[in-house]
Amino acid sequence: MNPVLRSSLWLAFFGLVLAAWWMMYAMAMQMDVDLLGRPGDMGEAMRAMDPRMPMYMPMANFGPLFVMWGAMMAAMMLPTMVPTLRSYEDLMISANGTRAGWLGVLLGYFSIWLCFAALIAAVQLALLFAGVIDMLGIARSRWTAATLLLAVGFFQFTRTKEICHGVCHSPMMYFIGNWRTGFAGGLRMGLGLGIYCALCCWGFMALGFAGGVMNLAWMGLATLFMVVEKLPQIGHHVTKPMGVILILGACVVAGWPLISGG
Repeated sequence: MNPVLRSSLWLAFFGLVLAAWWMMYAMAMQMDVDLLGRPGDMGEAMRAMDPRMPMYMPMANFGPLFVMWGAMMAAMMLPTMVPTLRSYEDLMISANGTRAGWLGVLLGYFSIWLCFAALIAAVQLALLFAGVIDMLGIARSRWTAATLLLAVGFFQFTRTKEICHGVCHSPMMYFIGNWRTGFAGGLRMGLGLGIYCALCCWGFMALGFAGGVMNLAWMGLATLFMVVEKLPQIGHHVTKPMGVILILGACVVAGWPLISGG
């Protein structure tokens, strides 16, 4: 294994992650949203806009939304790919894995998330024009936010979550059971891993609509949790507690007027 090539690829990988986070930060500042997703004066004016207005508005068009979600997928999901890529590197030593296969796994994985970015951008447009969310992607009703929190919280206890998390948590077992050689083989395995990962983590993307899709603090916390969820030592121990936290969060959001006395 060429150590220079290995180091260069990992540097390029982390450079892509940093570039994605910087792009998301620049988008948030452009829309006058702070790190907690709270809009300023210009952001509030944008929230009040009607998406059916004749003027061109990026947040009411598929292209800009797809770019935004694509950057978000790179920022949030590529860091979770590190254990998987490290597992494949181990097989480059013990099996017949190749650097081309490593790149294929990465490309296949991210291709699935780009498809998910297109899907969720379309969902955002549908919710926007239905009046469920505003121009900044923030739910107009606390009941919408509470429902999302509740749904994702309960999903943490489902069999689907358990199966998909099992694959994401132990990529080595997936590689051993689905091993393919070369770039095409890596691409095929990456596509499979990406599907399992998307089914495992879709809820944390959807929760962007609860507090605003440009809430960088939530993005950071969600990314950290999804990385921890894949760690071999503790991954299985955090999934259900997070479900409990999300369900409690739904109760707090739903009952906030009573809790705050408002």
